[in-house]
Amino acid sequence: MVDGVLFVCHANMCRSPMAEFIARRLLRDLPVAVASAGTDALDGAAMHPYAVEVAAGTGADPAAFRTRRLRPEHLTRAGLVLTATRRQRSICTALAPAALPRTFTLRQFARLAAAAGEAPEATEPAVPREDSPLRAAVAVAARARGRLQPATPGADDLRDPIGGSPADFRRCAEEIERSIRPVLALIGTAG
Repeated sequence: MVDGVLFVCHANMCRSPMAEFIARRLLRDLPVAVASAGTDALDGAAMHPYAVEVAAGTGADPAAFRTRRLRPEHLTRAGLVLTATRRQRSICTALAPAALPRTFTLRQFARLAAAAGEAPEATEPAVPREDSPLRAAVAVAARARGRLQPATPGADDLRDPIGGSPADFRRCAEEIERSIRPVLALIGTAG
């Protein structure tokens, strides 16, 4: 999955699988694979029922989805790792230090993607033409990192809806989709 996005949350039952299904729908016209995992997931569990409702709303059938525990090889094979929180980002980079340049929180990468899209050099090739649009997007966003002021401590974290209502899960899914849209735009223009 070198040309893929890996979404990571705690248990791979709510945020990361919702992000996986939403991203698959939004990125379906781009050559980008999408997967998810959890830093503390138990392999083979079902998705949270409210997350299933969100995933079904993407037009896909989430019935076969099963959780998977994050492993170093997931991180080393991913072209971009997007985590739900700063804590999970730290766990990812500790598990696979080589993934550091490609690992961001989802909300952090959305800000970087939006800033990169507004920058004059966003139209210049980020990497050689033979590289993928995803790799080009990661390179462009990484350059934007140096131009942005640091976010407030909680601004990068995606709130966990576990224990909440179906409306809490829908709000979380809306935040995920809002965060994925600038990523989609950057992948589309950077490659």
